[in-house]
Amino acid sequence: MHAARSRVYITGLGPISAFGVGIDPLWSALVEGRSAIRAISGWDASGFTCSAAAQLAPELYEVKTAVPKSYRKATKVMARDIEFAVGAAAEAVRDSGLVTKATEGATPTLPPDRVGCHIGAGLIAADIDELSGALATSRRADGTFDIAHWGESGMTNLTPLWLLKYLPNMLACHVTIIHDCQGPSNTITCNEASAGLSIGESMRVLQRGAADLCLSGGAETRVHPMGVLRQIFAQRLAPTPDGVDPATLVRPFDARAAGTILGEGGGILVVETEASARSRSATPIAELAGFGASQCFCSDTVGVAPENGDEIADAIDQALSEAKLTPADIDAIIPFGSGIPAIDRIESAALHRAFGTRARAMPIIQITPFVGNCGAGAGAMAVTIAAQALRTQRLPARINTIGCTELDANACASRPAALKSILVTTTSLGGQNAAIVVRALA
Repeated sequence: MHAARSRVYITGLGPISAFGVGIDPLWSALVEGRSAIRAISGWDASGFTCSAAAQLAPELYEVKTAVPKSYRKATKVMARDIEFAVGAAAEAVRDSGLVTKATEGATPTLPPDRVGCHIGAGLIAADIDELSGALATSRRADGTFDIAHWGESGMTNLTPLWLLKYLPNMLACHVTIIHDCQGPSNTITCNEASAGLSIGESMRVLQRGAADLCLSGGAETRVHPMGVLRQIFAQRLAPTPDGVDPATLVRPFDARAAGTILGEGGGILVVETEASARSRSATPIAELAGFGASQCFCSDTVGVAPENGDEIADAIDQALSEAKLTPADIDAIIPFGSGIPAIDRIESAALHRAFGTRARAMPIIQITPFVGNCGAGAGAMAVTIAAQALRTQRLPARINTIGCTELDANACASRPAALKSILVTTTSLGGQNAAIVVRALA
């Protein structure tokens, strides 16, 4: 006989969003119905058809405050995505009452080889000013670019550690160094599904006894010229007409939906076995009760999956099965809900396949209209919000959507609710899917 799998608890929340660091500013905004989507600042986006995003203001977060003094020099080789992961991990550790190597002079709560780390990441785009400054050194006399000169000597005008800022695995790399996570570690780069898949991997690591605790989640920003341009070319972003408040443009599952708006951030969670939480007298927030993953068929990396939603529904079925729950046991759903019509249709079809006639009455929790599409960080933010909804027994507000007839997704105020289990699903550019059941503690 196989030993029973360990239960996996969430004991620390570390969301990072345009509202700031931590669950309190994020949850307050969701309950109040406040969106962080504004005109892009920091660079000129006026020439783009979409010139809005949900950005984290510099005064709300400085990476140097999230690392030990001895590690501050390393922040010079952190791209913004890395900074978000580092800040989110620091907040999750603080929220869980965990002591790690980051607390200099203190004894860590757990042996380092029993602490894992799994972080979803995007394909980090190079800083344009930094790269173009180096490229400009390889111009011919007529001003055109000389690729031969660039290959021979031009690229030496980049800083020696330049590449270390832009490798996707550097999010987990810095977090593991700062907190001395010597257990299983991995990086998953599957677009919007990255964080959900990373949390699922942490669950499996804990369940098979390879670690006692993991820092898990994801973070990303696409709010830079290359990120915005790519999403425009993929026809995923809502246009931002003059005179229209961009905070009103993301309308998940609405017949008027015209696309999504980008955000930045994500989250890291402290997830650990029941035995570990008990041994250190941690207070669990919620349980990760079930996980499922699947892959949709996509003809290319910007293609749209089949509209029957079967592959997403397969992931949902797996998560419910592991949690030993039926569709009737789920009290609310947090889908990707991007406002991209083609993807919304697939998600709606998947929910109807998984939940049958009950799908129309299942409360939908929105995230993207508030914080934008946070890419690789979206799933972690969703799981964080699910845990907080279970803890507070409250559904946050919904905004913008008024024309949805297939799901309970239209705008409404926040309200109390009896919540025992919440389903989180994310699908992605490329067709990867993750589904997680987050359950309240009995």
